[in-house]
Amino acid sequence: MNRVPGDTENAHSSSVESCPSLRDVHSINPAQLMARIESYEGREKKGISDVRRTFCLFVTFDLLFITLLWIIELNVKGGIETTLEKEVLQYDYSSSYFDIFLLAVFRFKVLILAYAMCRLRHWWAIAFTTAVTSAFLLAKVIISQLFSQGAFGYVLPIISFILAWIETWFLDFKVLPQEAEEENRFLIAHDASERAALLHPGVLSDGQFYSPPESVAGSDEDSEEKQDSEKPVV
Repeated sequence: MNRVPGDTENAHSSSVESCPSLRDVHSINPAQLMARIESYEGREKKGISDVRRTFCLFVTFDLLFITLLWIIELNVKGGIETTLEKEVLQYDYSSSYFDIFLLAVFRFKVLILAYAMCRLRHWWAIAFTTAVTSAFLLAKVIISQLFSQGAFGYVLPIISFILAWIETWFLDFKVLPQEAEEENRFLIAHDASERAALLHPGVLSDGQFYSPPESVAGSDEDSEEKQDSEKPVV
């Protein structure tokens, strides 16, 4: 018989714990809330967060680093012009590194377009580029003859594979969760400011102090003097 009141008390206590108490809302400083909201709005006006900008810089580093390694490989093989003509104009899938360079260009274009220009908040673009990179590199390592061409036969595919997966990890575990957390903080701060405004309606900003018009007080005094003067003298 005593279980029903106990259950209701537990439900009531859990609901009270889940919602912010009135004491916590009263203790909020409206000035601090407005400062937080303005800082979040300033970040939104910038258009791109700091962590997303770092991700875009890393994607650019990916392209530049693969390009640098490819240029070094061209020099090692006997000159840029001769090797470039052999790898680009006389392209051979089993011995050329030109396709690994094009793979880095492909990752750069897709990721910058998706996450810098379109400001996408989903992982499908990075998943697509990483899947294409992984499948292409695995097929190239199995089918081609890169390992017989010296150290660059190992370096370029491995570095390209590692950089693609670092980009995936950084976006999925750093960029998207941090931006979602900042957005939740903004919504909580905005909600708290609205509650503070409702709970403290008497708090006025500068220049909003009320003063009664002087004419009303003066008219009351004039009417009282007029009534005293109109009384008959005994």
